[in-house]
Amino acid sequence: MITSNKNIVLEGRHQRPILTDVFYSPNHKKKPIVVFCHGYKGFKDWGAWDLVAEAFANAGFFFVKFNFSYNGGTVEQPIDFPDLEAFGNNTYIKELDDLETVIDWVTSDFEYKDEVNTSKITLIGHSRGGGIVTIKASEDKRISKLISWASVSDYKDRFPKGQAFELWNKNGVYYIQNGRTKQQMPHYLEFYTSFVENEERLTISKAAKNIKIPHLIVHGTQDPTVNLQEGKNINSWNPNSELLLVESADHVFGAKHPWGQDQMPDHLKEITLKSIDFAIL
Repeated sequence: MITSNKNIVLEGRHQRPILTDVFYSPNHKKKPIVVFCHGYKGFKDWGAWDLVAEAFANAGFFFVKFNFSYNGGTVEQPIDFPDLEAFGNNTYIKELDDLETVIDWVTSDFEYKDEVNTSKITLIGHSRGGGIVTIKASEDKRISKLISWASVSDYKDRFPKGQAFELWNKNGVYYIQNGRTKQQMPHYLEFYTSFVENEERLTISKAAKNIKIPHLIVHGTQDPTVNLQEGKNINSWNPNSELLLVESADHVFGAKHPWGQDQMPDHLKEITLKSIDFAIL
């Protein structure tokens, strides 16, 4: 029987809390840990992520997912983006710090320490989160396996260019519309300046070339958000990695938010089972 404990509050390093969920079978057996990172305009409760967590827990893992502290959610409202000011002040460095805080939490005097094997930690990241877990896995020896789902391969390429960048630099903010919520979501200039200050660390190609642990790269062949070539790029930088191309799959592997069904969509189920097999080996 699976137990879940949702919305555990961790103290982040940047004056905002990190909201976490854990899913596991409470049998006092030491389980491999999986830590899942959501993507851009994402959150831990998006779509079918709970079903993914339950599948891993049923397979014998201790599954952790969390909201990045500046993802735009709050403790009171962890779903969607009630705090656009926080969203606008997010940076990649803050996300890496949040992930480190979560890893520190599960490997220290952990409330569930009788249920976890801290020598086996797999990171999974979706989309932008795929870049975050790749960077973290390249620099943190506690990580034993890495899985990226529909991951981006280059953060620098995603910044506005030309006149759009000039306007951002002049105004200090630019806005992206959320297609689902219709919110105008801000990005303050610190998002860019923080990247420039830390560009060497935040270059995904450099991190991927430094990965020494098993790495599974999953990408849908019909991903309209992150081009298939980006998955192929990451695979080319780490020749020891495994590339799984999911025929006809989109960026979210058939899921959507909200997800009202008790079964995962077929493509998400396929990659979840593959990821479980990869993490077990």
